[in-house]
Amino acid sequence: MAFDSEGAFRDPGYARVTLEDVARSAGVSPATVSRCLNTPSLVRPALKAKVQEAIERLEYLPNGAARALASQRSRMIGAVFPSLDSTLFGGALEALQGEISTEGYTLVVAATSYSAARERSHVQNLLASGIDALVLVGAERPPEVYRMIERKGIPYVLIWIDRTEGAHPCIGFDNHGAGQAVARHLLDMGHRHIAMVSGPLAENDRAKSRLAGVRTALAERGLSLPADHLIERPFGVAGGREAFRLLMSRQPRPTAIVCGSEPFAYGAIFESQAMGVAIPGEVSVTGFDDMWLAAQITPSLTTVRTPQRQMGAEAGRYLLSRLSGKEIAAGRPLDFELVVRASSGPPPREG
Repeated sequence: MAFDSEGAFRDPGYARVTLEDVARSAGVSPATVSRCLNTPSLVRPALKAKVQEAIERLEYLPNGAARALASQRSRMIGAVFPSLDSTLFGGALEALQGEISTEGYTLVVAATSYSAARERSHVQNLLASGIDALVLVGAERPPEVYRMIERKGIPYVLIWIDRTEGAHPCIGFDNHGAGQAVARHLLDMGHRHIAMVSGPLAENDRAKSRLAGVRTALAERGLSLPADHLIERPFGVAGGREAFRLLMSRQPRPTAIVCGSEPFAYGAIFESQAMGVAIPGEVSVTGFDDMWLAAQITPSLTTVRTPQRQMGAEAGRYLLSRLSGKEIAAGRPLDFELVVRASSGPPPREG
């Protein structure tokens, strides 16, 4: 494999195509071609289209390593997410990628399976590969991870949380307030025996905040969450099914179940049908995130709609601004919305 002096890949069997060749073909200066490749937002759309057409016609391939040496940038932004196994994070990643691609950046993604050790390893590898910026989910992680990022000196942002006075830039929503809102909805309908299914609470500030919000709403009415009415399970439908079976064996039975992640709620609904337990006649079930299945499942799911795509887009804009030398705040907390559907209703009459 060989590269020419302009940083383009050159196959020995083909004539060399240089940046100057592209410029001549497009009828522009080499500097304009360079701007199209490195800072496309500074180029008029019509001119950018002309250059892109010439690049594709001549099959010109810029060499990322050469461009990185010249610009001191890899043009890569890293993102480490808890999981890529559901649609929950997909919208945020797509919006993030769409935003940074406008400036010629490529998104490099890694998944941790909710493992702090795996996240640390991914962050270390991404920093070693020369990424220009980094997106992480949540704030709770070992301090050495932040020290690694700070030593590298690159911009980063945390999403899915809102900590306006914290030490780290955040773009997200109020998880505590969202948990509080869904619990208040159930309390307002008359529920007093409320349970919660949560993902593992260790090193997961989002899950902890949602649980704290539910407890706050209960305390406002002089109630509490019994220890046997809080069940932690690995994220997923299977965990929701298992948790629902356990909760239906408790005495007294809960009349409402708050699920801190939407797949738990889907599992609860599936298991209720297998057990012959009516939702919401015997027990109400709520979710969290308003994924695509929430409105389609039977009964349709009462849930909290979170700003998934907006978080990704705003994270991209924030990092692009930082990479361009602007010192900006991460912005205001984003809005969530309680979406009331058929899976929640009044508690069954006692006696």
